[in-house]
Amino acid sequence: MTFIVRPQAKKILFLHPNFPAQFRHLATNLGKNNDYQIVFGTKKREGEITNVAKAIYTPSREAAKETHHYVRNLENAVLQGQAVYRLGEKLKAKGFIPDIVYGHSGWGPTLFIKDVFPKTKLLCYFEWFYNAHDSDADFDPRDPITVDDETRIRIKNAPILIDLYSCDGGLSPTNWQRQQFPSEYQEKITVIHDGIDTDYFQPKPGAKLVLPRINLDLSFADEIVTYVARGMEPYRGFPEFIETIGLLQQRRPKLQTVIVGENRVAYGKKLPEGKSYKELMLEKFPLDLSRVHFTGLLPYSEYLQVIQASSVHVYLTRPFVLSWSMLEALSVGCLVVASNTKPVVEVIKDGVNGLLVDFFSPEEIANRVEEALNHPNRMESIRKKARETIEAKYSLKDLLPKHLQWIEKGEFKSNFKSNSKSISKKKSKGFGG
Repeated sequence: MTFIVRPQAKKILFLHPNFPAQFRHLATNLGKNNDYQIVFGTKKREGEITNVAKAIYTPSREAAKETHHYVRNLENAVLQGQAVYRLGEKLKAKGFIPDIVYGHSGWGPTLFIKDVFPKTKLLCYFEWFYNAHDSDADFDPRDPITVDDETRIRIKNAPILIDLYSCDGGLSPTNWQRQQFPSEYQEKITVIHDGIDTDYFQPKPGAKLVLPRINLDLSFADEIVTYVARGMEPYRGFPEFIETIGLLQQRRPKLQTVIVGENRVAYGKKLPEGKSYKELMLEKFPLDLSRVHFTGLLPYSEYLQVIQASSVHVYLTRPFVLSWSMLEALSVGCLVVASNTKPVVEVIKDGVNGLLVDFFSPEEIANRVEEALNHPNRMESIRKKARETIEAKYSLKDLLPKHLQWIEKGEFKSNFKSNSKSISKKKSKGFGG
């Protein structure tokens, strides 16, 4: 953390365990403006943004094994909050007192900002509030929640509730995500999506998929079905997708499938005994793997080529956080076959800018993929409308100025008064743990 404090500059501190995550475009843009001085507090050492100073914080330990499993998430959040408090003390010692702190809620980095910087305006990015019923947790009847799940989920919201109380304003990327928060706090949350770079994610008619780095050449293929997710798990419909591909391979001998993502669980429960969902599903539905290509994670340039060459892009999700990948696929004019779930239907209207399917029906998913493949001319208007939807409602060039205005002008939906009282005046050396 080496930088010289510029007294006249407006100072903003971003906080996120990862870097740059949802704050990439904001930090990049503000870093170009000499009126601002930007510091990004994070646990991640890799990566940099021009004119954005990285400040690394490191929790003193992980939650103890002996901690009740309901409370481990909260303990880890407190440990992150303590580490950020100590970072804040170091920033103060250098003379850096932020005018605004903007942090991601849930992991804990924002918990004690009002203690270390009592007069600083605190903004929180509220991505998700956990509910035991009517969203992701009880969506799959094959995986019913238990009383233990219900009580654990209630406690999991503890650090988020503290942020809801403490912050001066909050932001959620979609209406669906905002609606998950307690109604008494929703007026404190503004909806602005992070934005899709439509200049980068744009259609490329006739694109062929050739990725020399991973020895993938599908330049011969006329039918490419794509799937993108961080992991391979039930939350994003990976089991249903593999079963779908099994059906399609029987019907369409020339079909090629490209799966982008890591062989891990990013969201939800892991399988016992260390088995992955990829292993489980390929045992249940043996595929012709010469026609299925697992790429792992890809750099943006290669990922872009995948979706530009896609004949049909399949996106499945529980009622949960909406993936950037679905919006990016729409932006390049993909024919998207997506689950008829609440986060999706906020964006996609069946037969207008995509095709909707029953999350639990591989047969229906396969049928609609075939519908798209069999009628490319009819699908052209849907592809065009997909692109138009992103340009009209989710374009970075429109949303970034709104996001910046929300930060700079304090144009929050809140009717709440700033909660600037400091609970404790203890120095960082007083922290336990």
